[in-house]
Amino acid sequence: MLVPTLILIISFFLDSPKNILEGLGNIIVSSDILLVDYIEIGGLPATLINVMLVTISSIVLAYILGLKLNGMLIAGVFMTIGFSFFGKNIINIWPIYLGGLLYSKMQKIDYKNILAIMMFSTALSPAVSEIAFGLGLHYAISIPLSILFGVFCGYVITPLGANLIQAHDGYNLYNVGFSIGIIGIILNSLFRSFGINLNPQLILSTEYDLLLKIFLFCFYIGLIGIGFYMNGKSFRGYLRLMSYSGKLITDFTQLCGYGLAYINMGIMGLLCMLFVYLTGGVTPYNGAIAGSILAVTGFAAFGKHPKNTIPVFLGIYLAGVLKIWEIDSTSFIIAGLFGTALAPLAGKFGPVAGIIAGFIHLSVSMNVTQVHGGLNLYNNGFSCGLVATVLYPFFHSLRKK
Repeated sequence: MLVPTLILIISFFLDSPKNILEGLGNIIVSSDILLVDYIEIGGLPATLINVMLVTISSIVLAYILGLKLNGMLIAGVFMTIGFSFFGKNIINIWPIYLGGLLYSKMQKIDYKNILAIMMFSTALSPAVSEIAFGLGLHYAISIPLSILFGVFCGYVITPLGANLIQAHDGYNLYNVGFSIGIIGIILNSLFRSFGINLNPQLILSTEYDLLLKIFLFCFYIGLIGIGFYMNGKSFRGYLRLMSYSGKLITDFTQLCGYGLAYINMGIMGLLCMLFVYLTGGVTPYNGAIAGSILAVTGFAAFGKHPKNTIPVFLGIYLAGVLKIWEIDSTSFIIAGLFGTALAPLAGKFGPVAGIIAGFIHLSVSMNVTQVHGGLNLYNNGFSCGLVATVLYPFFHSLRKK
C-alpha cells in the first residue's frame, strides 16, 4: 500500500479535486491504443489518482482472497501500477477480472490461484475501451459489447497462457503478454475485416520530467533501504540471488527472502533509470517511460536481476546504434526496458545469448505492433515470446552438442 498512498498524497498537492475528476473522466473515455500517455490526456494528478485506484483495487482483491505476498503477485501489482500510466484505467480492467472469475467458477478452482494472471491479463484493457468508446457505436450497443469481450478474454487467457508457455519453455517472463498478443491479432483481424483500421498512436507528455525522476529515484533508494533492513542490515546473499537464471518460475521472495527481493527491485529500478539516461539522454520522462520502469521493477522479484538483464540491455543498445531507430525515442526506450523479459536466456545460456536476444528483440518489437493494432499493451511481451520461442531451442541445441 506504500506506493498508492504516496501517489494519493502527491496528487492532491498538484491540483483541485474538480480538475482531477475532469481529467479522470477524460482518461476513462480516451482511446488507449498504444501509445497514449494518460498524463497528456488527463493531467498528472488525474493520472496518479487512476494509478492509485487501479492499484488499490488489485491489492484489495488480493487481500480479500487471502493471497500470500510472493514474487508473482508483486510482479502483477507493479505491472498494474506501471500500465495505469498508459492504457489501464479504473473502468476498463473490470470485465477482464470478471471473465477470470467466471473461468474459476466454471472450472471449480479458487479465484485466488489465477488473480495474478488476471492482473497481467488487463493488458487487453485498451480493446475494452476501444470497443466501448472508439468505434462510433451507440453506447447501448458498444458498452455491453465491450464488457462481453473483456469477459471472454479474461476467461480464455488462463488456459491459453498455460499452453503457450510450452512454446518458449519459460524463457519469456511476460508469458501472458505473449498470449494476449495472439488474441490481439485475432481481434485486429476481425476489425479489419469490417473495415475498421486501428492505427497505433504516440501521445506523450513532457511537463513533469523532473518530478517523475525524483519520485522514482527516491522510491528505489527507499526500496533498497527497506530490503537492507529486512535482510539483517546487510546485502548478504545477493550474489546467490544473481546465480539464478530467472526462468519461469523463479520467485526471489521464496528463494532468497523478501529483504533481498526488495533490494533487487531497488537496484533494478536504478539500473533501468541508468539505461534511460544512457540511451535517452535529454529525453524527458513521460507517463510511458515512468510506467515502464515501474512495471519492469516488479519482475525483479520474479526472475530479473542485473546479471541476466545487462546483456539484454547491451544487445538492444547495440541494435539501436546499428539499426534505423533513434535510441533517444520513447518507443526505443520502452522496447529496451521490456526487452528484459528475455533475461532468462542470458541467465541460462550466458551473456552472449542475452546480447543476441536483445539485438533481435528490438527489430521484432518495433514492427509487431502493426499486427495486433496496438490492442495489446504488452507489445514487448508478445515480441519476447516470439524471440524466445525461436532462440530457446537454438541455444539449447548448442548447449547439448
